Amino acid sequence: MLQLMTTKRIGRRQFHFTVEGKNFHEVVAEYDRLSFTDVAACGICGSDNLDLGSRVAQGKFKYTSVKCRDCKADLTFGKREDDDQTYFLRRKESGELDWRPFEKKAE
Repeated sequence: MLQLMTTKRIGRRQFHFTVEGKNFHEVVAEYDRLSFTDVAACGICGSDNLDLGSRVAQGKFKYTSVKCRDCKADLTFGKREDDDQTYFLRRKESGELDWRPFEKKAE
């Protein structure tokens, strides 16, 4: 079994991932599934105080996102329809990362 370690920077933090496969091709294919870029700062407030987060909505929809700890904005990961193990950061039609500001729910 071969392994490859990679690091992704999210704000001021580094996250280390290890991918593995039976041969070089499989290891590189697994690495490609982490196809998202580093995220330096929040697209709403500019803070580098970011973290990874996950949640489950309605008991069945799983979401992973980059969260700003200062303004609570988030940037959600998407998954490919044909391969739900490949992740990318959602982008607007313009190509910019699709940061969403925090919206306080009405009570």
